[in-house]
Amino acid sequence: EVQLVESGGGLVQPGGSLRLSCAASGFTFDDYAIGWFRQAPGKEREGLSCISISDDITYSTDSVNGRFSISSDNAKRTVYLQINRLKPGDTAVYYCAAVLGRCIPGRRDYDYWGQGIQVTVSS
Repeated sequence: EVQLVESGGGLVQPGGSLRLSCAASGFTFDDYAIGWFRQAPGKEREGLSCISISDDITYSTDSVNGRFSISSDNAKRTVYLQINRLKPGDTAVYYCAAVLGRCIPGRRDYDYWGQGIQVTVSS
């Protein structure tokens, strides 16, 4: 059974940092790319960052580049999203997803999705 399980979310003050984790199981990790997305209330799901597991090549959208950083620990089959200098506008449900192959900017047709985790930025 394929599973993607996010963790590390919660309530954070503006300016703070979080590291989200995405633990993957049930598929050949090295053959996939893992992406992070978020969806705020009333907004469309937004792609954030992606990492191709086979060669660690990463991609991040311009809107988060510099504050968001994606990385992976292949031995643990886990992908991380480090978020720094959090803003109230970062409040959303964050999802990780897996797609066979490599990262393609703008791609949304991922094969597997996690259940999502809430990140709330508020003082």
